[in-house]
Amino acid sequence: MVSLMQGRLPINQDVLLMQKGMLARKVRSKSWKKLRYFRLQDDGMTVWHARQAGGKAKPSFSISDVETVREGHESELLRSLAEEFPLEQGFTIVFHGRRSNLDLVANSVEEAQIWMQGLQHLVDFVTSMDQKERLDQWLSDWFQRGDKNQDGRMSFPEVQRLLHLMNVEMDQEYALQLFQAADTSQSGTLEGEEFVEFYKALTKRPEVQEVFENFSADGQKLTLLEFVDFLREEQKEGERASDLALELIDRYEPSDSGKVRHVLSLDGFLSYLCSKDGDVFNPACLPIYQDMTQPLNHYYINSSHNTYLVGDQLCGQSSVEGYIRALKRGCRCVEVDIWDGPSGEPIVYHGHTLTSRIPFKDVVATVAQYAFQTSDYPVILSLENHCTWEQQQVMALHLTEILGEQLLSTTLDGLLPTQLPSPEELRRKILVKGKKLQTLEEDLEEEEEEEVLESQLEGEQEAKPELEAQFESEPQELSPRSKDKKKDKKCKPIMCPSLSALVVYLKAVSFHSFTHSREHYRFYETSSFSETKAKSLIKEAGNAFVQHNAWQLSRVYPSGLRTDSSNYNPQELWNAGCQMVAMNVQTAGLEMDICDGLFRQNGGCGYVLKPDFLRDTQSSFHPERPISPFKAQTLLIQVISGQQLPKEDMTKERSIVDPLVRVEIFGVRPDTTRQETNYVENNGFNPYWGQTLCFQVLVPELALLRFVVNDYNWKTRHDFIGQYTLPWTCMQQGYRHIHLLSKDGTSLHPASIFVHICIREGLEGDES
Repeated sequence: MVSLMQGRLPINQDVLLMQKGMLARKVRSKSWKKLRYFRLQDDGMTVWHARQAGGKAKPSFSISDVETVREGHESELLRSLAEEFPLEQGFTIVFHGRRSNLDLVANSVEEAQIWMQGLQHLVDFVTSMDQKERLDQWLSDWFQRGDKNQDGRMSFPEVQRLLHLMNVEMDQEYALQLFQAADTSQSGTLEGEEFVEFYKALTKRPEVQEVFENFSADGQKLTLLEFVDFLREEQKEGERASDLALELIDRYEPSDSGKVRHVLSLDGFLSYLCSKDGDVFNPACLPIYQDMTQPLNHYYINSSHNTYLVGDQLCGQSSVEGYIRALKRGCRCVEVDIWDGPSGEPIVYHGHTLTSRIPFKDVVATVAQYAFQTSDYPVILSLENHCTWEQQQVMALHLTEILGEQLLSTTLDGLLPTQLPSPEELRRKILVKGKKLQTLEEDLEEEEEEEVLESQLEGEQEAKPELEAQFESEPQELSPRSKDKKKDKKCKPIMCPSLSALVVYLKAVSFHSFTHSREHYRFYETSSFSETKAKSLIKEAGNAFVQHNAWQLSRVYPSGLRTDSSNYNPQELWNAGCQMVAMNVQTAGLEMDICDGLFRQNGGCGYVLKPDFLRDTQSSFHPERPISPFKAQTLLIQVISGQQLPKEDMTKERSIVDPLVRVEIFGVRPDTTRQETNYVENNGFNPYWGQTLCFQVLVPELALLRFVVNDYNWKTRHDFIGQYTLPWTCMQQGYRHIHLLSKDGTSLHPASIFVHICIREGLEGDES
């Protein structure tokens, strides 16, 4: 079959050469380097590989799997093999989600350039595809899988096999009827558009047609007024329904005459429901929509634990890739464990374990490069410093020289602040969080004294070089306050002053009690808590913790017992207003779904404004015992149908999934619950449930919803198919599609579930 994308594919010389194939070395480690033959298929959308040219080929990756392509010198692994292979011949294919990078070494610089440019060209094209083009590509991928003998046509036996692959259990006679109806050329096979027609017959949506006909007088179209009624009554669009109706008709009605007449056909209606405008996630919450001018401690901050690890905590690999992935997914607080290394160069690894080691300067260079690619808002470097004085000096040097203007090394205006600055004020700045020798007040006093001293030195030309040398090597000697301190401490301070000076707004201090913090600590001092300690404080003194987090920053990190890099549920900590709840972002699962769900809003910038009752130092809120004035709400979710649900295991051709939908709510303890539908037997393609679930929520401002689709399996307590998590406050009402994500957080397009959502004020049965 000629690809459905053919004609729209941006074919250039690089793409044509990629379709001829290339022998390249696939590199997994310093010892695993094997020759493989890679070829871009004729569809222009998939790359297959074999052990040699002409050998048995199998799929390697789809262009839609690729996030970007990097040059050889950007790969840690290829850099370590620079003596063996020229870096100019190497390149790295970076995939979406947590899939490992693919490092390749071509036989020449020219071949490497062809593949790098060609791949990036195709990736850019896929990224810019509209809804119809994405569906065409998905169909093209399926045709490639179903066309077993690769002759570009699909016979009925191949179609039957494909139906099983696509999770469709269908009566053979009915399948043959659809096949023959689509085979307009009467060739006994399906090609190109014939296959598209067959797919359309398979995917008729009677449940959408029913909704359409409920609002359409003639059952053929929605007039402008009928569509406005639908948007107002069902989609709860309110006053903007009239203007929105015109916009949506213009955007989604496929026929030009329909656009001119301001009417919406069934196809246009379905396009709208499947689009971002018809999505469960409110498009108004996608860009940065929150006030970004409040103090840092008023925000939840997307945070990573032991960021350098891409595996477990005991023997896992340390890699700068951990920082790249964390920063690109929106993390704004990353952790660096620094220890003394060889040749006077500090190294980063998980101390007292077998994890591998990376140079501190490489980590700093990576942060400098990737800090602001996803978000302009500040990045916090949380330093766990285990170095000697000498290597701390090297750390300070690397931070100042590599980060340059990005590094915040003094208060914004040089004056003593009365509260933490805002994310807006700190745009494109990197802040160091760590221990500090003295207070910010003392720092600023010393800076003033040094300025006075420097001005006195002007004009004393002969003495200047000698004094400057002294100023460089021993800054603490120039300050009278520091001289007094030196008399008190005859031994060297454990911390190097040049590193201490780089900690401005985020001085790390030990936590003793909330009373002690209130009486002895300042707003720029921050404490870290293990998950166990933080959870116990929430139970013992939840309201005090809320008040503490209204004026100071807190960081929570996973228990040391989580050697497998598993995660804890961040929701419990967010309920108490903890800002930096650090996650093992390399580990997919429920907990990371919740974290990604919260930070999906506000432009994915890594900062989310806490609810007002968590920003008030006099707040009466207790996360364990929430009481009014919080506006309780009742949620009714009708789970209607599913579309094109994938199999968990694609190798099981004959098995068809038995899908069920579970809706989970995470929030304060009384709100945390789950309900599920019945399962539909043997239908992952277009299952219908038509079941309504009801939830009552006391504190909707803190609630997140997670929609999970599972394959019913009584032995394994169900197998995961896909999920989507979002904040309650970002949820749209009415008829909505929920577009599913994989366990890894990548899109499962076009897999979705179709629901109707209704939110009512108050609790059901509550007379008020």
